[in-house]
Amino acid sequence: MTQENNDKKSITPSAEPKLEVSRGFAREIARLAYDRHCREVVILELADRSPVAKHFVIGTGTSEQQIRSVAHEMEDFGGERNFPAFGRAGIQQGRWAIVDFVDVVVHLFDEEYRKFYDLELLWGDAPRVEWQQNCK
Repeated sequence: MTQENNDKKSITPSAEPKLEVSRGFAREIARLAYDRHCREVVILELADRSPVAKHFVIGTGTSEQQIRSVAHEMEDFGGERNFPAFGRAGIQQGRWAIVDFVDVVVHLFDEEYRKFYDLELLWGDAPRVEWQQNCK
């Protein structure tokens, strides 16, 4: 076995629990968005595809005020769960808000901006994470 293979084996077991924690938080954030009436909420798993984040949560808001409110609520929610927001942008404008929890990055768009940025197409090879099992 080569040194490279040994390195991969030693990294994988410790990385998997972190991925599960990230995935669990992404599911909670997706449910929060859904419960606050965001539409078309999806989770993309980027762990093997991007150094930026392990998961993107993407949702479409119904109004500028709703996007702002949901983004602020997500920040509070993350802080309560030991996932403090590292950064945020666009919240005041209300057409596209990003809340960066490092491993999980949330994008809330209005319909026009979601179509324009089309993150699902950009990250088309990323698997989607199921999160709706317990939703009505």
